[in-house]
Amino acid sequence: MSNPFSLEGKVALVTGGNGGIGKAIALGFKEAGAVVVAAGRSQEKNQAMADELGEGHAVLELDIRDEAAVDAAVAGLVETHEHLDIVVNNAGIARRGTVLESPTANWTDLLDTHLNGAFYCARAAARPMSASGRGGKIINIGSMYSFFGPPNAAAYATAKTGMVGLTRALAVEWAEYNIQVNAICPGWHTTDLNRPLLAVIGEDIALKTPARRLGTTHDLAGAAVFLAAPASDFITGQCLTVDGGYSVQDRRWDEGQG
Repeated sequence: MSNPFSLEGKVALVTGGNGGIGKAIALGFKEAGAVVVAAGRSQEKNQAMADELGEGHAVLELDIRDEAAVDAAVAGLVETHEHLDIVVNNAGIARRGTVLESPTANWTDLLDTHLNGAFYCARAAARPMSASGRGGKIINIGSMYSFFGPPNAAAYATAKTGMVGLTRALAVEWAEYNIQVNAICPGWHTTDLNRPLLAVIGEDIALKTPARRLGTTHDLAGAAVFLAAPASDFITGQCLTVDGGYSVQDRRWDEGQG
């Protein structure tokens, strides 16, 4: 029996793949044997990621908020590699602030980047995946705020909750094409995006986490490889929470039992 966790022969697109969670997933895919195309907006980060991925892989500059650019990028990728098997919708931004005080642009920027961008990328990828008969894997990156109500981050929570709804709807609609659509919902993982916040609340978060530590981006790579690999071919419409138990703990672990 072939290795059910191998990505040999697969072509994977990872948005926001030039840093943080996306970078860790892209490198995990590379290690599992996939040809990786990482996408991001920063030229500097893209170049650094291209150097790290090395020969046989690629990094492209892409703003996923631009529907036409997404369609062109996916079409070009399929023309180059002949097929596209895996898409990870990871690109995202953060904007904090109360609803009463934040500008409307914060709301639209978050939804455009997280939710609309994921929709554009998933749809663009599903076209060749369905037409080829090969099927494929689409992995959306949600959040613990897909389930919890955070303070000062209503737009982020709305976008990430929408990612889970989008995952379920696409999983049902595209199952006939052998396309599995799932989500990963990370807990508190240290990234450049949230490092300033975790400097303030990180100790309390670790005390609320049964694993007794914060996550790292590498903790998410294995979950992504699993959902991208043949091992998960009968799993679709699901959200895999990777949080060290944070979402199921009702108290700090140093507060005792009972």
